[in-house]
Amino acid sequence: MSYDVVALGETMLRLTPPGCERFEQASSWEVHVGGSESNTAVGCARLGLRTAWLSRLTDNALGRMIEGAICQHKVDTRHVVWTDGDRVGTYYLQRGKPPRASQVTYDRAGSAAANWHPYDLPEALFREGESQVLHTTGITLGISESAALTAQRAMELAGDAKWLLSFDVNYRAKLWSPELARERCSLAMERADVVFIAERDVTKLFGIGEADPAKMLEQLGALFARPTLVMTRGSAGAVARGSDGALVTQPAFLAEEVERLGGGDAFSAGYLRGYLETGDMAISLRWGGAVAALKYTTPGDLPLIDAADAEALVKNMGMTGVVR
Repeated sequence: MSYDVVALGETMLRLTPPGCERFEQASSWEVHVGGSESNTAVGCARLGLRTAWLSRLTDNALGRMIEGAICQHKVDTRHVVWTDGDRVGTYYLQRGKPPRASQVTYDRAGSAAANWHPYDLPEALFREGESQVLHTTGITLGISESAALTAQRAMELAGDAKWLLSFDVNYRAKLWSPELARERCSLAMERADVVFIAERDVTKLFGIGEADPAKMLEQLGALFARPTLVMTRGSAGAVARGSDGALVTQPAFLAEEVERLGGGDAFSAGYLRGYLETGDMAISLRWGGAVAALKYTTPGDLPLIDAADAEALVKNMGMTGVVR
């Protein structure tokens, strides 16, 4: 088997004023590389999984910068599609501290990934035994119609090859409407083996709002019976529900926050690490929580975590998940 995880999606350059400067104050900018799926791919690779990333990039200095930032962490980027046209997508982060919120501005229209088509996929890669998991997110379904068709085709090919499908809903209100997101994400969730979804998105997309997270997952499970549903809850931790109805909860690991961006992607990487090693839902949740906590302690989008640090946190029995 060539890979444990193949991740598919767009990666952008992120520009951020230093510290908590506002955009109009900035005379210099920090530059980072970030994309939900490639963040997860890097996290998986740093945890020892064999990982590849599928995307479409403009063949210029910026595109090569993105590819280099990802492959330096032992993520295989040989299947990236290169184009002489289009552009690299960018986004801007203005950090804020209470009472001023952080602000994100996207500039990704017409990007190489937005012009991705199903015929760009390396179909020969999607063979039985070539990977264990395909991982993608709702962001890829939302950036354009052609990108959505590309992701959907990749899911079909992965299913035919008997790969598992990992899907992170990852709803972005600036990208598309709740109605369109629900429509496209529902199709992916019906195919998936593991679905990651934030508690707030369960309410925004599916109208499910309960004080008890177990009841929320029970109602979501009535809509999507096939996958394991993993609901992240921020500082309240995470809850997972198996297709058999079994429920596991995991409190959040304490972390001094440096930057939250990429925390959910790091969680997915940790969960997949635990899942592929043990198949145990409680252990997988612990890995997810541990890797997310470590990501919060580093700037940038990529989860530049150490596998030994993550394993030490996972073995901290003071934070045991509760099975009920």
